[in-house]
Amino acid sequence: MSAMLLNKEKWPEFVGKLTGKKIWAPQGEGQEMRFAPLDEGDAPALEYGNTRVPPKQALFPQTETLFRFQLGREDVEVPELEEEVVLLGVRPCDARSMAIVDNLFSWEEDDPYYFKRRELVTLVGLACSEPGLNCFCTSVGGGPASTEGLDLLMTDLGEHYLLEAVTEKGENLLKEAGDLLEEADDDKVKEKEQLIEESKGAIKRSLDTEGIPEGLPGLWEDPLWQRVSASCLGCGTCTYLCPTCHCFDIQDEVEGFAARSCRMWDSCMFGEYTLHTSGHNPRPTRRERTRNRINHKYSYFVDKFDVIACVGCGRCVNLCPVNIDIVEILKQVKEAL
Repeated sequence: MSAMLLNKEKWPEFVGKLTGKKIWAPQGEGQEMRFAPLDEGDAPALEYGNTRVPPKQALFPQTETLFRFQLGREDVEVPELEEEVVLLGVRPCDARSMAIVDNLFSWEEDDPYYFKRRELVTLVGLACSEPGLNCFCTSVGGGPASTEGLDLLMTDLGEHYLLEAVTEKGENLLKEAGDLLEEADDDKVKEKEQLIEESKGAIKRSLDTEGIPEGLPGLWEDPLWQRVSASCLGCGTCTYLCPTCHCFDIQDEVEGFAARSCRMWDSCMFGEYTLHTSGHNPRPTRRERTRNRINHKYSYFVDKFDVIACVGCGRCVNLCPVNIDIVEILKQVKEAL
């Protein structure tokens, strides 16, 4: 389907057309912006940069019940996932992160919980017209209007949104919108292309990643790891707010005579993450944990899946309480190489 235009005056009607689906959209103000289910009558907050927390919890919840079981019973209860969800206003970097994480959850065996949600979720993206101060998406394979991972891309053209379907799910949303839309002419498409070029030019930060994936293992004992980790608090903020971080723990929780097996987000920046039952810890200090985080994203994941596990969203830079900067770390890696 060709590019379509939606007059912003018809935006509430467009949202209303998404009947039978739960809508998740950005809500809140300032640094508290995050994706959450949209109540009927509420409007999503689309005039924003990146949300504080990425929308990955729609596919990979922070805490998730895998199954329930009970004393004296042999059967287990597995939660049913049936509700369709539309993620509305996803930034291209966050959508691309889901395409990257797909590799991990389909490695050797498909994760049934993750991919059931993937099947039920439709991603409606919003192109970036004003990149954030620490965005560097173009350095790691993305861009302000990247469609990777998206089903539908919206671009803000002032009085209108330009809507472009990427997948069959996106086509279906445009069909549901029906007479609310009009076909975009060539001038509107060119306006969008010019806007995106200006947005790319507004990205202040850049990084040359050539040679980093291959070279990182050779810097295993380099003193730079002690230097860049010296101020780290081990709080895990960088990993919890990263759209591509996917580490989790699985625990059984007892509730009287019943119990549940659940998984929840974990962080490789925590000392307990690699602590063995014997008491040995192969990553005993923040030096080893910082080294692992950078190697995992920029070397191990590349070696396994041929893509960097970072989308350049800048959250880890913006929200680190001691101002550790992954771009500056990687520039030091380049110098050391």
